[in-house]
Amino acid sequence: MDPTYNLMKNALDAASMRQEMISSNIANVNTDGYKVNKVEFESILDNVSKGTTMNKTSDLHIGFENLNEVTPVVSKRTNTSVKENGNNVDIDIEMAEEASNSIYYNGLVTQLNAKYAMLRSVITK
Repeated sequence: MDPTYNLMKNALDAASMRQEMISSNIANVNTDGYKVNKVEFESILDNVSKGTTMNKTSDLHIGFENLNEVTPVVSKRTNTSVKENGNNVDIDIEMAEEASNSIYYNGLVTQLNAKYAMLRSVITK
């Protein structure tokens, strides 16, 4: 099958995971010591597509041989200021991320639906 489908599936998985992380971040806006979680996918995909190698801290880590092997990675956001209680959730940033992610997810679904419609058209004709 077209490798685009798998790549789009991975992108949808990343967007879905990102939505879960954003929801968790918002839910913990007042939790002492909570650190924001973020999902990285597009930057990793961009690096792989440009032929940039990822830094590996162990020889046991898997390299990306092709774009379809790129999967989302969860990390802590450290570039935001920390409140007195040790929490670094900025509700404005999270709400903007949520809106952006929703648009991204819907765009992916639209593209995937168009690809399936083309495939369905070819099969039925």
